[in-house]
Amino acid sequence: MKPTDISSPDYFHKVVDCQWACPAHTPVPEYIRLIAAGRYSDAYMVNWHSNVFPGILGRTCDRPCEPACRRGRVEEEPVAICRLKRVAADNKGEVLSRMPEIPSERNGKRIACVGAGPASMTVARDLAPLGYEIHVFDGAAKPGGFIRQQIPRFRLPEEVIDEECGFALDRGGVVSHMNRRVDSLKALLAEGYDAVFVGSGAPRGRELDVPGRKEAAANIHLGIDWLASVSFGHVTSIGKRVIVLGGGNTAMDCCRSARRLGGEEVKVVVRSGFDEMKASPWEKEDAMHEGIPILNFLVPKEVLHDNGRLTGMVFEKVAAQYDEKGRRSLLPTGEPDVTIECDDVLVAIGQENAFPWIERDAGIEFDRWGLPKLDADTLQSTDPRVFFGGDAAFGPKNIIWAVAHGHQAAVSIDLLCKGEDVKARPAPDVRIASQKMGIHEWAYDNAVSLDLRYKVPQLPAEKALRDITAEVELGYDREMAYLETQRCLNCDVQTVFTAKACIECDACVDICPTDCITFTENGEEDELRTRLKAPAVNTYQDLYVQDGLKTGRVMVKDEDVCLHCGMCAERCPTGAWDMQKFLLETAKPKAHACHSR
Repeated sequence: MKPTDISSPDYFHKVVDCQWACPAHTPVPEYIRLIAAGRYSDAYMVNWHSNVFPGILGRTCDRPCEPACRRGRVEEEPVAICRLKRVAADNKGEVLSRMPEIPSERNGKRIACVGAGPASMTVARDLAPLGYEIHVFDGAAKPGGFIRQQIPRFRLPEEVIDEECGFALDRGGVVSHMNRRVDSLKALLAEGYDAVFVGSGAPRGRELDVPGRKEAAANIHLGIDWLASVSFGHVTSIGKRVIVLGGGNTAMDCCRSARRLGGEEVKVVVRSGFDEMKASPWEKEDAMHEGIPILNFLVPKEVLHDNGRLTGMVFEKVAAQYDEKGRRSLLPTGEPDVTIECDDVLVAIGQENAFPWIERDAGIEFDRWGLPKLDADTLQSTDPRVFFGGDAAFGPKNIIWAVAHGHQAAVSIDLLCKGEDVKARPAPDVRIASQKMGIHEWAYDNAVSLDLRYKVPQLPAEKALRDITAEVELGYDREMAYLETQRCLNCDVQTVFTAKACIECDACVDICPTDCITFTENGEEDELRTRLKAPAVNTYQDLYVQDGLKTGRVMVKDEDVCLHCGMCAERCPTGAWDMQKFLLETAKPKAHACHSR
């Protein structure tokens, strides 16, 4: 194998599994250490710089970072990365003065953002400090998009939404046009905007097409529309017997909201198996904790009604079968149909994009699924002035993806307005610095906590179910948050090897608790992985290889199982090993100073 090029930004970035997995590439271990030090405002700003909505995401993020967490390789549960983000938000001090100043003079460029959801707000936040005049349009009275309209208040309090939307839109440089729906892209472009960003989401719920649907329509509701009506106070009650169709997070929000609005027998019915449901595991757990059963492998067959009055639904029982290529089919089992009585049905079987306001001769091309044809990196459409992001770009995902798209699009719009190539993406800001303070001292706490994951305290169910606005998760207090931070393995503090300083004494090999270091003859990667001290079976994570040793051997370290404990560097008599903190911040149109380091 060739020696590893650790100067490549992607190499150590990939080792920081949580940050690599985060679409916005938030430097997770950095803010966790700041929380451990009681520097909550600093931790908040590290998050805000990267993911824009720390308080919102600390309660609602889909957590792609946590399955990637290195802690999950040594025990069952990862570090509570998401809920620690909330700790920074809940305990921060005054942070407004630490955010980038908005210049009083504009740069002469006007940008329109369609929709006031997380993607558009990210574009506005990134571009306003550069002097752009941003105009944000939304048909709702307040910004937030689906964050405000479809996430229940028992998961996300309105004051958190108000504060973080304000940080994005109310500091200057942004003109908000609330209660103004854009009806024509051509008309919008005719107003002379230099670029248009479309962050209008996936606003249409997928319909249920079975016999009886139209006749019983009065009590069958599309989930996302119903949640919006609940959020705005237009719906305050529901029938006692409720069926929720669907297996995603929207279905979980629907069933839990129904329990708080009078539903006594609320059931979730899903066509797939429990493990294949799209809902996050913790969302399913929360629903079941509130006494809501989840019934799997049932496909809607018919809506039952009595002269238009909904009485129940009939379901066909199915089972999953897989062909030789692993493709799944749901086939009828032949068992008798299942009938469930109900007073209301909430349909949460998916969302679709809808762009009725984009004329088909406006220059925007769409694919066969109704999605715009985009460059995946620049998010530029077939009209060079128009960019898409969030659910409007590639279909429904989650908030953190919308934020990532917003950053990408902001870079593209800035390059476009400067007359530069939008495909010439700026490099990330990368810093790496030794953490050595003495012979056996480091600038970070390298002790490995043996504690299991701490559970976030919750409001008792009997109180939570009485008030749809009562936040269920209470969050970690400072003491519990500190204990959870100690479970982080500091995987951004990298083991850096200098071959010319090594005397090949094998002290590092002997002390390594996971046997991840081997000195051996070089070879092809597949063969080399099999003869390390502990075979390196996870090929997704790279091997760290360095040559230049006096014996002609190579040092090979399996990055997959390294605990970043620093014991190799402490034990090394010549300083051939060093612990160096790697910090990567993705490129923005302008560096927003975090003021934390």
